[in-house]
Amino acid sequence: MSAPPAVGTDALVDELWQAVADGDEYTAVDVVRRARADGADEETLLLDVIAAVQDRVGSEWAADRLTVAQEHAATAISERVITALVHDRPPAGGPDRAPKGRVTVSCVDGEWHALPARLVAEVLRLRGWRVDFLGAQTPTPHLVSHLHSTSSEAVLLSGSLPTHLPTAHAAITACQAVGVPVMAGGRAFGPDGRYARALGADRWAPDARAAAAQLEELSFPHRSVPRQVMDDLPHLTDQEYTFVAQSRSRLVRQALTGLENRFPALRAYGDAQRERTAEDLAHIVDFLATALYVDDSALFTTFLCWTADVLEARRVPAHPVATALAVLGESLRDFPRALGLLADGTAALADRPLRPAPGPDTEA
Repeated sequence: MSAPPAVGTDALVDELWQAVADGDEYTAVDVVRRARADGADEETLLLDVIAAVQDRVGSEWAADRLTVAQEHAATAISERVITALVHDRPPAGGPDRAPKGRVTVSCVDGEWHALPARLVAEVLRLRGWRVDFLGAQTPTPHLVSHLHSTSSEAVLLSGSLPTHLPTAHAAITACQAVGVPVMAGGRAFGPDGRYARALGADRWAPDARAAAAQLEELSFPHRSVPRQVMDDLPHLTDQEYTFVAQSRSRLVRQALTGLENRFPALRAYGDAQRERTAEDLAHIVDFLATALYVDDSALFTTFLCWTADVLEARRVPAHPVATALAVLGESLRDFPRALGLLADGTAALADRPLRPAPGPDTEA
C-alpha cells in the first residue's frame, strides 16, 4: 500500500514551489532539509513534495504561466534538490547490510525527461536495492551491453512522451532477449499501463511506490526467446505506421503548404513563426504515427486536445489544428487506419468545451 502523505505536505509543496518558481536553488534545498530535520520522511519528500512541485511546473508551462526557459530552470533546481537530499543520507548497505538485489533504471532512448526515473531510482535505494541509474535517453544497444556486464535482476524503463513508444518496444524486447525482465513506467505507457502491456513489458507500475512493491515480489517471467514486433502488434503488417513514420518530412511540408492555401495570412509569417508552425505539424504527424503503431485512437485524440488547450492558453486559435488534420487526410487517403485516426481527432476537437475567445493580438 502507498504510504499516506505526512502532515503538512501541502504547505511544504507550496513553500518549495515558491522557491523553485523564483529560481532560488538555495532556498529550495533548505526547504527539504528543514523538513527532514523536522521529521519528514525522505520518501514522502521525494514523491509527495518534490514530484508534486514538478507536476505543477508542467501544468504552469502548459497554461503559459512559465516560459520554456523557466520550466527548464525549475526542473534543474528540482534535480539539485533531489541530489542535496540524498547526499545528506548515509550510504545504503555496508558490511552488515547486503542489498536486496541489483536493478537498472533507465530512460527510453530519446527520452530527456529523466526526473521521474531519478525519483524511482532514489526510492528503490531507500528501500535497500542496489540501483544502476543510467539517466536520460539511453540507447538500447548500450542498455543491453550494460546488462551483459552486470547482474541486474530487472530493468525499470521510464518514458514520458508517447512518441517514444516504438523505441521503448525495441528496448523491452532486447532486454527480454538476454533474459532480463522489464517493468515499464511513466506517462508514455498510458494512465492504466495499456501501452506497456501492448508492447509486451513484464510489468507496469503507475508510480515509484508501486514499482518498489512489485520488485519485492520478483515474480517476473524470464524470457530469452526473441520476439518480433509483429508478435505483439500484428496490425503493423499493413505498413501504415512505416509509411507515415518514413514520410514525416514530406507530410509536414504538404500540410504546411495546405494550411497556407487555406489561411493566406500564414504566408506573411516570419521565419520563427513558420518554424513553430512546422514543429506543431511535426508533433501531429509523430503522434499519428505512434497511434498507428499501438493502434489506439485515444493516444492521438488526447494529444490533439492537449495541443489545442496549449495553443489557446498562448492566445493562438486552435481551429487550424482541425484544418491540418484535413490536409493530412488528403495525403493519406489510401491509408484507412490513418484516415480513421484523423476522423477521430477531428471529432474530439469539435467536442472540446468552448474556451474564451483569444485577445486582439492573436495570430491567425
